[in-house]
This record gives sequence, C-alpha cells and structure tokens, in this order.
Amino acid sequence: MTNKLILIDGNSIAYRAFFALPLLNNDKGVHTNAVYGFTTMLLKILEEENPTHMLVAFDAGKTTFRHKTYEAYKGGRQKTPPELSEQLPILRELLDAFNISHYELPLYEADDIIGTLARKGEQANWEVKVISGDRDLLQLVSERVTVALTKKGITNVETYTPEYMKEKMEISPEQVIDLKALMGDSSDNIPGVPGVGEKTAVKLLKQFTTLENVFANVQEVSGKKLKEKLETHQEDAFMSKELVTIHVDTPIETTIEQIGYQGYDVMKLNQLFRDLGFHSLINRIEGEEDKKQVEDTLPDLHVTIVDQVEESMLANHTALVIEMLGENYHEASIVGISIAHDKGVYFIPADVALQSSVLKQWLEDEKQKKMVFDAKKATVLMKRHGIDIKGIDFDLLIASYLINPAESHHDIPSISHRLGETSIRYDEEVYGKGAKLQVPEQDALSDHIARKAHIVNKLKQTVVQQLKDNDQWELYHDLELPLTLILADMEHTGVSVDVDRLKGMGEGLQKRLAQIQQNIYELAGETFNLNSPKQLGPILFEKLQLPVIKKTKTGYSTSADVLEQLEDKHPIISEILLYRQLGKLQSTYIEGLLKVVDDTGKIHTRFNQALTQTGRLSSTEPNLQNIPIRLEEGRKIRQAFIPSQKGWKLFAADYSQIELRVLAHIANDEKLIQAFNDHEDIHTKTAMDVFHVEKDQVTDQMRRQAKAVNFGIVYGISDFGLSQSLGITRKEAKTFIDRYLQSYPGVQTYMDDIVQDAKQKGYVTTLMNRRRYLPDITSRNFNRRSFAERTAMNTPIQGTAADIIKKAMIDLYYTLAEEQLEARMLLQVHDELIIEAPEHELDTLKELVANVMEQTVSLHVPLVVDYAFGDTWYDAK
Repeated sequence: MTNKLILIDGNSIAYRAFFALPLLNNDKGVHTNAVYGFTTMLLKILEEENPTHMLVAFDAGKTTFRHKTYEAYKGGRQKTPPELSEQLPILRELLDAFNISHYELPLYEADDIIGTLARKGEQANWEVKVISGDRDLLQLVSERVTVALTKKGITNVETYTPEYMKEKMEISPEQVIDLKALMGDSSDNIPGVPGVGEKTAVKLLKQFTTLENVFANVQEVSGKKLKEKLETHQEDAFMSKELVTIHVDTPIETTIEQIGYQGYDVMKLNQLFRDLGFHSLINRIEGEEDKKQVEDTLPDLHVTIVDQVEESMLANHTALVIEMLGENYHEASIVGISIAHDKGVYFIPADVALQSSVLKQWLEDEKQKKMVFDAKKATVLMKRHGIDIKGIDFDLLIASYLINPAESHHDIPSISHRLGETSIRYDEEVYGKGAKLQVPEQDALSDHIARKAHIVNKLKQTVVQQLKDNDQWELYHDLELPLTLILADMEHTGVSVDVDRLKGMGEGLQKRLAQIQQNIYELAGETFNLNSPKQLGPILFEKLQLPVIKKTKTGYSTSADVLEQLEDKHPIISEILLYRQLGKLQSTYIEGLLKVVDDTGKIHTRFNQALTQTGRLSSTEPNLQNIPIRLEEGRKIRQAFIPSQKGWKLFAADYSQIELRVLAHIANDEKLIQAFNDHEDIHTKTAMDVFHVEKDQVTDQMRRQAKAVNFGIVYGISDFGLSQSLGITRKEAKTFIDRYLQSYPGVQTYMDDIVQDAKQKGYVTTLMNRRRYLPDITSRNFNRRSFAERTAMNTPIQGTAADIIKKAMIDLYYTLAEEQLEARMLLQVHDELIIEAPEHELDTLKELVANVMEQTVSLHVPLVVDYAFGDTWYDAK
C-alpha cells in the first residue's frame, strides 16, 4: 500500500476556523470555536483521506529568519485576538488525543516545516497532501504533492494539482514564487512591485516564464508605466521572492517515518470532547468496534432487594438515591430507590417504594436525616408522587461541585473514581451510550443503583472534610444546600402560561411574516423561496446588484453578518432581517414553549445549580432565562406568562447593576464607590471620566460606549471583544479600556493584585468563598496564562453577584413564610426574581422584597432593587 502523508498548516486552519465560526464557549467559559472548527476539519480528513502518516505544523513565534532579510516582514498584521490565542494550547491537547504529531521550530514558519516534509515524502514516492488556507503553499504542488486550500467556512477545500493550477491560474507551481514576488502580499507585508496585481503578474509570467527573465527583458514589457514600476522596484521584487520562497531543507528533528498515524484513542478523545462541550461530535468517533466490555471485577456488595419496606431497614443518617428513566425529572418515571447505611444496603423497586406508607412516613420525617445525590431532583421526583422529602442534610452533587466547579462530570461514579473509590461502574457502562435511555436487566439495575447509595454513604465524611478544609462549609451548608430545596419548590410549582394568548401571538406573527414576505417580493420584483439562500442570493447580488460580501461553496452568502453590512444599501435587507428574527421567535419560542406546557397549563423549567464555574444558575427545558427582549415582539412573549390564580399579580424585583457595585466593593475604588453612594448614573459618570467631558456633554453614543466598557471590564473583555461589540477598531477599543483604568485606578490595582494572589494560591474566591481553580495561572505558555489571568479578574465579581442573588432568594423565601404570605417565588432570571402573589399583598411586597434583597449583604456601596408588577410578566417589567 502506498504511504499517504497529510500535512496541515496549524496556524492557518486555526485562524480560519476562529473567524468562520461565532465565538463559542464551553461550560467552563473557555472559547472553543477555533478548536471546534479545527476538529471538524480533522474528522473529515481522517474519514476521507485515511492517512498513514500525518503532522500538523505550527509557527514557533513572531521572529523568523526572514526578518533578517526584511525587518518589516508581516509587520502589518494585527495582534492575534486573545480569544484565539487561548485556544492554541487546547489545539495541541486535541492533537495529542487524536495521536497526531505536531511540530514547531524556532525561527521557522509552519510553511517551511511542511515544505521540508512534503519534499521528503515526494522523494520517497509517497502520496502527499497539504491542507492550508495559505496560497503560498501552492509552490509545493507536484505530481505527488497536492495542496488543498480552505474556501469559505472551514471544511470546504479546493484541491490543486499541476493540471488544475494551469487551468485555473494559468501558471505552473514553479511560477507561484515569481507570481507572489511580482504582486506582493499585503497580509504578510511583502512589497512586490506596487501596482502589479495578479492579472498583470500572470501576463508577465506567461510572456517571460520567470522573474529573472522579466527583468532581463524589461525593455520588451508593454506599457510605459508598468515598465517604470518594474525598473524602480526590481530590488523589492527579488527580495519578495526570497521572502515567499518556502525552505524545503529546514533542520527539523523528525522524519516522515516517525510521524506515522495509527488512529486515535476513542476513550481519550471522548473525554476531551465532553470537556470541550463537543457532544455532537462524539458519535463520529465511537464505532461499534470501539465499545469496550467492562469486566465484572467490582467488589462484592450485598444488596437486599425489598418487596416490602419495614421500619428496621430505615435509619437516621441514611444515604438515599432515587433513579429515574429519562433526563427530565419533571416527566421521568422512577425505576427504583436505594438506601444505604452502616447496617445494610437496600434496593426498593419503584412500585414497592411508591406504595409504602412506612417509607413515606420516614421520607417526610424531618428528624430522620438523609444523605442524597441531587436533592433538587430527588425532591421534585417525590413531590410528583405526593411525598415531601424532609431532613436532607447532605447533597453529594452540590458538595462535589463546590469543591471544584471545573470538573466536567459530577455524577456519582465520576465523583467516586476521582476520590479513589472505584467500586462502581460509570453509568454508560451499565446503561449503554446515552445513559438512562435503556433499562438493563433487573439484577444489573438494582446492583448499580444500590452501589450509588453505598458510595454516597461512604464518601460523605471525606467530602465534608474537604469543604471544611477549603473554608467552604458555610457556603455549602448555609447557601447552596438550602437553595436546592427552594429551587425544587419553584420548579415543582412551575409558572402558568396563557396558552390561548401564546397561540394568538403565533397567529399574529404568522400574519406579520406573511406581510413582510409580500413586502420583500414587491421589493425584489418577483416571488421566490425566501428561506432558500440559493434563490435569495441571485435576487440580492445579481438582480439588485448589491455588493458581494462573501461567497460559499454553493453560491452567495446571505448570512446575518453579511446582510447587516448591506442594510443601508437597499430597503429589502431590513425586511429580510426582520423576517428572520420574527421567524425564529415563532419557531423557537412560541412553538417551543407550547410544546412544554403541561396539562395544568404550566411550564416547569430546570435550574442547573451545579454547572457554571461562576456559581450562576442556568435554566433548561425550556430556558426561561433567555426569553428574547431586544425586539418588542420578543418582549411580548412575556405577556403569555401569568399568575396561577385569579386576583393574583406577577411581581418582578431585580438588582440594579449588581456586578458593577460588586466591582466597586471588591476593588475598593474611591471614585466608583462615591458615584454609587451619590446615586449617579454610573455609565454617564464613566463617559464623563473616559471622554473628559461635563455631564451635559455626554452623548447617547458616549454613554453606550461607556456602558460597554463598564460591563466589558466585569467580564474580562479584550480589545478585540470590545471592538466587535461596538463596531470600532481594536485600537479605539484599547484606548477606551486604557482610559477607563486610568480613571478608576482602584480597578487597575485590584486586577494586578488578584492575579498575583491567584498565582500564589492557584485559585480565586468570591466574598462567600466560592472557589475557582486556575491551574494555568502560572503556565509558561503565554496564551494559557493570559486567559487564566482574565478569569482571575472577573470570577470574583461575577461569582459574588451570583452568591448575593442566591442568598437573597433564601432570605426572601423564609421571610415570605415567616410573614405567612401567600406570595411565592417562581423564577430567577440572573439578577431578577419573579414572584406571584394575591393583589392584596402587593403593598407589603413593595417594601418587604426590596428591603430583604437590599439588606441581604453589606457592601461599601448600596444594593438597589427595582420592582414592578402587573397581570403578566411583560407588565411587571
């Protein structure tokens, strides 16, 4: 079999993947779009090319041997966005998981490494394929070397052979160097001959063959101006040729034989994909042949399968695990309950458990303390069956999450294995891929669930001690554990939806969409399939003659970013954008919400308490924290959320600029503190300080930019990120950030100090001692270290704000109970709490809610709560 060598230009593909995809984050807050695009490219290559040998080449640094020839080489390039830089180390981890060799060499570029290995492969009579986005590599094309250049997107490529180059470019591979020498390359700051473009360069090479012949026969060149340019810039042209020539004898320390590719380790890659959040790619790496049977080597555990629950089986301080079939516990069915204590381990089938009055009485006894995994899930599951669990005093899920929120998996087997307790299989090894989708035979099921209870019982003391050693016991015991039960109550209660109104909105949107569609047809002068880019593209770019921004493999790009650039060119664009926005509202939100309304007319979201590294809650199935509010039509969706009883109102209370107030407190910045204590508009104040103007001179744009910087600082935004959000240059964005830090020196001091503190401790904490570990804070790799430093700066702010709203929820929940009010919390939307209450309690709530939330913690600045109420969630805003 002929050896096949694949050589990939790592920096080029990573760069193109980064800009081809929107910024993506995994659940740890790490940007992953470049890694995701790179991964899809790798998978496609492996599936289609079946390489025997493979290597990814990277640039080693900014300085290369070419800078000795021309100091300004690549001098015009912008600094790599930190959102991309931080992903480059992850790319190397990815390649290691794929078992793909990667290489870099000081003073040389990836092109030189690729050129050297391609030449060696060619000399060994191997088939060689180079993959890049850089046209310079076309000079390597030969009978045995092909070059695939990425097109728009990342996985689409155009493959060049000598024949294809002659047909498309009218030159041979050997002439690529001369072509680039004549036309130059602005992206690499290669001068070439000014005024000579690709067409002129090709014409010259077709006439004279080589660069040397062009200048040897310059008098024969037609055109006085062109001849003058060539004569004036001959030295630049030959220097450019030297710069663009790829070295094929680079002193690399690896041979083509050493970069053999034997395939990837499925388990290792599976784990990395999970950590990165690439769940959609997992099926592409797991074939039937890769499934490994787990040997039955678990230590024996005596499990009593119960057909009748007796009091003697139940005890104080018992571990309790309730297993369900399905992912959503608001609708999943219970398959069994296991309990474990020092005297025994028991498995109770669901039908036995749910009919047992003895078990019900024990579960509802506050004095009988229970250790559980996921108290919220257990509580909701049993509430659905008329059982109100009480006495939960330990939750292994929450404890594990607090100890290290960076861990990707907080299920019982994963926690167990991390702590050295391996007497249990992973769920997927028992249930198969996509855990809990299929129920195994009864013995395996009962044993596995029983082992979970056994593990909870066994690990409690170890985990509690870790919490105490970390000074996190109060955070766990006084904040997170009580909150689990409050969230369970909120989830089980659910929020009522006016289904008829939601359907009416859908019908109204359909009519609006139909009208907008008609407007578009009139502007286009014809009808067509508006949802088909193939039909829309020719209308916009051929018939209406709008400027082409971007092309795709199948034609013209009509993506949102393209249309937004064209919005001022023709009125049809605004109509198309509106049509798409309203279409998404219709399908994702109106139709999506209607699908999850239960028989009682309520929606039961799930709050994820053990997911984010900052401590913020998230919401799923459906995500009620993400109801769109930018469009009025989106805001009106909130009109469908109503109180559950007649004569009741919805009451919304939210913290005003809580993260900026936390920043003022933590940074102890005098100017920020003074501004908040004087109740100034903080964005106007920031605009005054940054732009050096008086209050009456602050324009709306100034305030908008100041607001973006204010919140950008909180989230560790870079000059690249700020430039994207404001539509300005990176230089302007950097100037804004620098002025901000000059205006608020306490913030700059805080940023410097928190990074140094993190380097000493290895983690940062919130005011309530929530931890986030930063293993890369002392990394020798600049990109890893930079990301960790930004994380160190913003986590204490975001995390403290999250802790405050959680404490406010607890304080308010118990205050409402103490005051014997009927009002109850329904939702938490980041800094906002949604409550439903009878109308006669509103006057009490106006004072009580704001007072409780504003007094929940004491900071250097006041916490301010705004509130509103009405017949719907929309009215309460």
